[in-house]
Amino acid sequence: MVLTGRTALLAVLCAVVVAVAAPSATGVAVATGVVVVAAVVDAVLAGSPRSLRVERDGEHAVRLGEPATVRVRVRNDGGRRLRGTIRDAWPPSAGATDERSGLDLPPGAGTQVRTTLVPTRRGDRHADRVTVRSIGPLRLGGRQSWHAAPWTVRALPPFRARRHLPALLTRLHEIDGRSAIRVRGAGTEFDSLREYVIGDDTRSIDWRATARRGDVVVRTWRPERDRHVLIVLDTGRTSAGRVGDAPRLDAAMDAALLLAAMANHAGDRVDMVAYDRQVRASVTRPPAGATLPRMVDALATVEPELVETDHRGLSAEIMRRAGRHAFVVVLTGLDSAAVELGLLPVIGRLTHRHTLLVASVGDPRLEAMAAGRGDAAAVYGAAAAEHDRLARARTSWQLTRRGAHVVDAAPDSLPPAVADAYLQLKAAGRL
Repeated sequence: MVLTGRTALLAVLCAVVVAVAAPSATGVAVATGVVVVAAVVDAVLAGSPRSLRVERDGEHAVRLGEPATVRVRVRNDGGRRLRGTIRDAWPPSAGATDERSGLDLPPGAGTQVRTTLVPTRRGDRHADRVTVRSIGPLRLGGRQSWHAAPWTVRALPPFRARRHLPALLTRLHEIDGRSAIRVRGAGTEFDSLREYVIGDDTRSIDWRATARRGDVVVRTWRPERDRHVLIVLDTGRTSAGRVGDAPRLDAAMDAALLLAAMANHAGDRVDMVAYDRQVRASVTRPPAGATLPRMVDALATVEPELVETDHRGLSAEIMRRAGRHAFVVVLTGLDSAAVELGLLPVIGRLTHRHTLLVASVGDPRLEAMAAGRGDAAAVYGAAAAEHDRLARARTSWQLTRRGAHVVDAAPDSLPPAVADAYLQLKAAGRL
């Protein structure tokens, strides 16, 4: 049983009457009885909330930060009119608005209540119970019950880096020979013949075709297709560090999605694995056109784990998934201790068989801190920032020396930087 504000007002009114007309224990008892009986009778006359049939439907997935709509369908199977409120409960991170709505359902009638969700975190958001409060005709008291109507909305990675895709695809088309630019490099495939123009590489001249035509003719080349691209996300301790308002893992996911979209357009096969001490998410041999949707869905529930990454296990997982030569992109941190003790001892095995790119999320605040000279605290901060920058540079040099390609960029710059590295290697025929 529930009470409303009108019950409190009735109690105040009865107290005033007792104080003026019958200031005695008997008067108080009579007034209390009036209030209690009125509230109980009103609650009994209220429609039964247990007689409602409650179901949910709506959207199952939404990109982080975008709105999704979930509907609660309610039908009154009881014999009395039900007036009251309904609450569609969700966890705070689901970003639910308009959780409470009014109800006025005659017997046999139905309605639907819409709840708009704007999730603030990736992952699955599970609906809580639907609570219905039925108020009697006098609006003094009522009844309340809840109904289980399971529903889950998955908040997908936002993929903000997709804004870079048109410009990168234009470059890809140029490299791929669909525009005026032609490239030549080790491991590329013959495309066609055309007349020589000033600036062409003389090594591309086809002397036999030149002799036949009487004009200088050059070969054009296009990058190899159907390369294997394996994207590896390190979900260990270093991925939990926050840069700005988000953990490093989120920027790494953005870079992974942009690279996957590029490689998919280029005709390469893309696999993905998220790993720390075990596989947290995996996409293997997705059907054509399903690479990006499957990656987005698989990464939605991945969170950083506060454990040290097992780099030997990571190396073994890469070798298992990429038996032959592949372009392996490892999105991890460049913390000197973690790299020197974990990645460096196993990197030779990887670079011997694969083309390896190590990409890391840098903190743009280091640049500002390194320039600080305002007071003693700023100078100490600048020294610490410069020390960190030098350590990252040394770590990058160590990785490069062992045959890896390294990208170290701020969160917003990392996705296009990784895509640029992919295009450069593809143009050079090194994938």
